[in-house]
Amino acid sequence: MREILTHKQRIVIKIGSSSLTHQGTGNLNLSKMEKLVRILTDLSNQGKEVILVSSGAIAVGRKSLGLMKKPKELALKQACAAVGQARLMMVYQKLFAEYNQITAQILMTKYTMINDISRENAQRTFHELLKLGIVPIVNENDTVTTDELEFGDNDTLSAIVAALVDADLLILLSDIDGLYSDDPRSNPDATFIDTVEVIDENILKMGKGAGSNVGTGGMSTKISAARIATDAGADMVIANGEDLSVIPHILEGKNVGTLFKAHKNQDFNMLDYLSTKQYPKE
Repeated sequence: MREILTHKQRIVIKIGSSSLTHQGTGNLNLSKMEKLVRILTDLSNQGKEVILVSSGAIAVGRKSLGLMKKPKELALKQACAAVGQARLMMVYQKLFAEYNQITAQILMTKYTMINDISRENAQRTFHELLKLGIVPIVNENDTVTTDELEFGDNDTLSAIVAALVDADLLILLSDIDGLYSDDPRSNPDATFIDTVEVIDENILKMGKGAGSNVGTGGMSTKISAARIATDAGADMVIANGEDLSVIPHILEGKNVGTLFKAHKNQDFNMLDYLSTKQYPKE
């Protein structure tokens, strides 16, 4: 079953804040970022098309501004994002440049997707960047988004991006090995789920809340992301991002993480997964 992953060509990889920062200090983990950049560049060198959805802007900005806790006020949160996004991209650009890999920054809000013109423009931009061999680095535009127009977490954003670009595979790097029947951090009897063929009510009940004080997505958001990605026709793997060698291992067909098998929904409509009641599509 994992053999199908060795042939994936267009890959979206999401990495969370907790995987990019040191747990004790909240500072960027530069050795991990360097390894991530090296792996992604090597995938690009193999002829694969790679999109990175990277969290971390608010976490980096918060640390830069000397804040001890994650900000709750919208204005302060957006200020942290404005500072942190620039710093985060500066580090990415510097690291990718070491391997002569060109990158591009794409910041999105939900409005980008629910507005037909914006969505088509974003799709064309992604396709052109991939055609040119460029690695797009995507994040939610936390600086300008509002509660009504935010994705809320990059698990959902990465699944939307995978659907938008017709990706073959979505990899969600988490702080847990994959999907368990219950939270293994509180229940030692929780069993690991290797493969999910169908996302039914039993799978949905396995979702839990966020487990990190720097990230926003818990297992429930990852399962929701899996519904979007698999309905759009992409396989999805949840894996532990502690060791970034897990990325090539997944693409070598090794049995790591939880695989959610694609089941292309012919009636798939991205807008079905986004609230559009208050906002016109055009």
